[in-house]
Amino acid sequence: MEADSDPTDAQSAHDHELAGDVAIVTGASSGIGEATAEALAAEGAHVVLAARRADELAALADRIEDTDGDALVVPTDITDDDAIDDLVSETVDEYGRIDILVNNAGVMLLEPLERADRSNLRQMVEVNLLGLMNLTHAVVPIMQDQDAGHVVNVSSVAGRQADADSSGYNATKFGVNAFTDAIRQELTSQDIRTTIIEPGAVDTELSTHVPDEQVLERFAEMDLPMLHPDDIARGIVYATSQPQRVDVNELLIRPTGQEL
Repeated sequence: MEADSDPTDAQSAHDHELAGDVAIVTGASSGIGEATAEALAAEGAHVVLAARRADELAALADRIEDTDGDALVVPTDITDDDAIDDLVSETVDEYGRIDILVNNAGVMLLEPLERADRSNLRQMVEVNLLGLMNLTHAVVPIMQDQDAGHVVNVSSVAGRQADADSSGYNATKFGVNAFTDAIRQELTSQDIRTTIIEPGAVDTELSTHVPDEQVLERFAEMDLPMLHPDDIARGIVYATSQPQRVDVNELLIRPTGQEL
């Protein structure tokens, strides 16, 4: 006769929904990426911290490890193909697999097109869209070999509706949404899941990237309600911790009070 299961074992499993999973998080040096890495680690995942700012990543890794989590720091510029390949190879060398990819790195360089700097348009395409596509391209074959994986792409409300002074940013985020749904159709039969995360206004340093003073002044006058990065991180944990049969394809998360 089998022994009764220990309820503490069930509780432990519930407390660590992602125990043993390996998750790459880009843009992990601040904001949503930082909060997501901490949240995934708290659920038992091994987190690979990718961003350009090595000092911030090291400090984040220390905080995660101080709470008995596990983190690997891999400074990465996702606009560099060699850096992408190094990130993937270091992750596989360390952990042997990649279960979750959170493509979060992004910039928001809002300007009216007539005043826009072409280098800003190029940077948004290279970071927000092309870097995301290239890293996904590098990770998907590993997930296919595993017969499992989850790609989480952080888009925006700006990927659903266009706004004046946001044409370049809108274009990249609409692109993220289209890319993600296209690969969903390619990969879902292979048990690889995809999720689009669409935050509304979030209190991060992203808005400090805005180069146009008139746009910044308009933001200040709007006095938008703000989400915290942790709010988005909880959404990502929710999507990635569902049973394998459940694929949460899209989460739109606005702060209460944001109308558009």
